[in-house]
Amino acid sequence: MQRRLYWTQGQDTQIRRRRIEGASWETIAAELSLHVRVVIARARRLGIRMDPITDPPPEDPLREPLPAGHPRTWRALTAGTVLQSERYPLRHFRR
Repeated sequence: MQRRLYWTQGQDTQIRRRRIEGASWETIAAELSLHVRVVIARARRLGIRMDPITDPPPEDPLREPLPAGHPRTWRALTAGTVLQSERYPLRHFRR
């Protein structure tokens, strides 16, 4: 019979932190002395991304300016505003 695991806030925090740092599931499981499948199941319950987090490639300082409404610039302009989920161009201001 399997024993019930009682997860602590510290273990949850460690799973989140180590995953953000880029640690593999095997490494995290070894640090917690648990099976990999158990750690992955807990991460899913916590809503942690399963794919590794990678940094985007660095910007090319010599690239041409992005056009108006480019998805990257539009997200930067509307992040944290009421327009965050709207697409460019706004349907209210069509010509």
